[in-house]
Amino acid sequence: MSIRIGILGYGNLGRGVESAIRQNEDMELAAVFTRRAPESVSLRTPGIPVVNVDEIGAWKDKIDVLILCGGSATDLPVQTPIYAKDFNVINSFDTHARIPEHFAAVDAAAKEGGKAGLISCGWDPGMFSLLRMISTACLPDGKNYTFWGRGVSQGHSDAVRRIEGVVDARQYTIPVEDAVARVRAGEQPDFTDPGNAHPRSASWSPRKVPTRPASRRRSRRCRTTSPITTRRCISFPWTR
Repeated sequence: MSIRIGILGYGNLGRGVESAIRQNEDMELAAVFTRRAPESVSLRTPGIPVVNVDEIGAWKDKIDVLILCGGSATDLPVQTPIYAKDFNVINSFDTHARIPEHFAAVDAAAKEGGKAGLISCGWDPGMFSLLRMISTACLPDGKNYTFWGRGVSQGHSDAVRRIEGVVDARQYTIPVEDAVARVRAGEQPDFTDPGNAHPRSASWSPRKVPTRPASRRRSRRCRTTSPITTRRCISFPWTR
């Protein structure tokens, strides 16, 4: 008998989960839940219902595992404890500093409902965590380093897009070449500040407002209240 999977959220991650399900014969996609109008969502798998998330309660006995595919900034901390009471849940929550807090919330909810929850099992934390563990077991006197990029960070891009006034955004993670060279040379440096290993550059499109003269346009360094460090910003018309 196949494991019946429900997907909550149908963005990049949701579509990736859908593709993974199709490659496993012991799994089947039961439904996709969305906050959007269901008729506006087009799935790759034919014949699968798209359901408004407000109706998810009716699927308690029709789904074995609910995979939550929202963002770590605001979606997963709220959604996972709520749905862990009624479903076995999986997520890829990746705000490292808040994992103990998130674990406690999901653990309490899952125990209340008699369900199981698996959190933070994406890339990092997740697959990369297992790889570091295996490396440490093989090389106990070594030191682990993880470099990302150059590439787009989905989690950080999502956090930037949630800033009021931002229409779309991409955050790029760029490894510091000197830091990589020092590690490869066997120095075993201590990067206590993550920025010493990865500067992060964010570019976004602001909500349209009346454009001021070109002389008033500017490029600026920005600080946000999201879990992201200072980012470099592209030039854009004055928005405030």
